[in-house]
Amino acid sequence: MTTLTIAYLTIRETQRRRILWIALALGLLFLFVFCLGFHYVYLDFERTWVGNEEAQLLASLLLAAGLYATNFIAIVISVVTSVTAVSAEVETHTVETLLTKPIRRWELVLGKWLGFAVMLLVYIVLLTGSILLFVYLRADYTVSNLLPGMMLMVMQGLLLLSLTIAGGTRLSSLANGVLAFMLYGVAFVGGWVEQIGAIVRNETAVDIGIVASLIMPSEILWKKALTLFQPAFTSSPMMAGPFTVASQPSDAMLVYAVLYMAGMVGFALWSFTRRDL
Repeated sequence: MTTLTIAYLTIRETQRRRILWIALALGLLFLFVFCLGFHYVYLDFERTWVGNEEAQLLASLLLAAGLYATNFIAIVISVVTSVTAVSAEVETHTVETLLTKPIRRWELVLGKWLGFAVMLLVYIVLLTGSILLFVYLRADYTVSNLLPGMMLMVMQGLLLLSLTIAGGTRLSSLANGVLAFMLYGVAFVGGWVEQIGAIVRNETAVDIGIVASLIMPSEILWKKALTLFQPAFTSSPMMAGPFTVASQPSDAMLVYAVLYMAGMVGFALWSFTRRDL
């Protein structure tokens, strides 16, 4: 009950600081821009009397771009909202007051993680679901494996959330934010190197991407989600870029990502419990 109470208070705190409302407002703005752009681009294609196959390919490409942007927004939201969750409490000495109550340190950290996780889950599901619904209504285009793909996007956000919570138990807010975004950047570049290496059959480039995924397995979750959403579209080598999955993530890497996230949460609980305040 203590953990759930802290989770509830964490959600209320984001509301009080207007972080949640800003995130929702910007999400609605992104959704409006995407839907407007999709409508007019697709309308122009309809006027050229292209075949159904070409129209479906365009819808698939635009949808992949929208999902990619949604995925990136979720990453930013997960880091920005939680980067000060623990470190700011320590820096302002607020945690010293909290711990005078009958609250264990691990309950405080786990409650904060849970509160941000619930908000992130709802945010990603609503934003992604709205994009998929609009594309279906406008272009009659549906994706495969809707629920598993969406859950992988949620997992990627939770992975970054776990990393920032763990970093906040030892680092300052600024250092923690830099660490999270830099590790995500390493994974992002490594993912591109791996995909290009797979296309040109360069084993060294593929190995570099694998090592980057071991350091930070966020990109493999996005790649796997994209292949679940659009298996035929993403297998084309002509679509080089963030929408290409030339090197398919293995199930072992997905298990590693889950263990990585659990390890970060476990480290956060242990680290804050052992920290000298």
